[in-house]
Amino acid sequence: MGSEYQVMQGQVSPRTHERYSEIARKNLAPVLGGLHLAKLKPEHISKAYAVALASGNRRTGNGLSPRTVTHMHRVLREALEQAVKWNALTRNPAGLVKPPRVERKQMAVLDPAGTADIIEEARNYTFFIPIVLAVLCGVRRGEIAALRWRSLDLDAGQLSVVASIEQTRAGCREKDAKSGRGRAVALPALVVEELRRHRLAQAQAMLAIGVRVTADHHVVMQGDALPLQPNSITEAIGKFMKKRGSKVRLHGLRHSHATHMLASGIHPKIASERLGHSKVGITLDLYSHVLPGMQEEAAIKVDTLISAALLHRQKSGR
Repeated sequence: MGSEYQVMQGQVSPRTHERYSEIARKNLAPVLGGLHLAKLKPEHISKAYAVALASGNRRTGNGLSPRTVTHMHRVLREALEQAVKWNALTRNPAGLVKPPRVERKQMAVLDPAGTADIIEEARNYTFFIPIVLAVLCGVRRGEIAALRWRSLDLDAGQLSVVASIEQTRAGCREKDAKSGRGRAVALPALVVEELRRHRLAQAQAMLAIGVRVTADHHVVMQGDALPLQPNSITEAIGKFMKKRGSKVRLHGLRHSHATHMLASGIHPKIASERLGHSKVGITLDLYSHVLPGMQEEAAIKVDTLISAALLHRQKSGR
């Protein structure tokens, strides 16, 4: 399946191709690599998944998780679909196999009180602004790393997400925002205040090393004025949160923001736009655990509205 992955390399981001290649090399090749492509059948794939679930971890000999095997299935299905397009196969055998069922785990999130605690405790750390942007604006780590001052209008309270930094083994590269679409994010007043304070402190620190901060500089930078790497943001915040006994990590801060919005009654479409999801269905699927409470609140509001209308009707004698 090597040729299929060479084609895929030009169709996906370097990070995605890196991840697909790793799955193919580490997980798929050991269980299916010995079979000739034309002889590959659904039963071979199904058996391979069973072996992976039982003992697919090459390092420990333990089974792989259903989620990992599902990733294997997606990569294999895409590769074999390309083989069908090239007439190397008449049909895609992976399309006739069901991957294991994955139970969705709710990601740990912060409640409002916990959010306030983290904001205050992180105030004197270099990763304070990434925490604020993630938990109060829902910005992704790559978007935080790529954010430049020119994309901020603090007077209008607006942040424009137009790029993201992707980190691979070969290094970092800046790319367009996820799904190829930028988005505008309204900034809470307290975020505007923190960004103004940060900009002043950053300008003073950079002047000390002979650098004048311009609109082209990144909002979060290293001491030498180079942008922060996404992995370093994740690691620093992870250590910070773990030290405080929290299970929430960087991406959990973004999930916390989404949960706060939906729990506050913000329409899912607005939440979806703020988070940069390509479809509102993604938002509804990811945060379905928040919806039951919203359903109850909606029922109460409808009941109150219609009951008031019925009462008015009865009093008016209609």
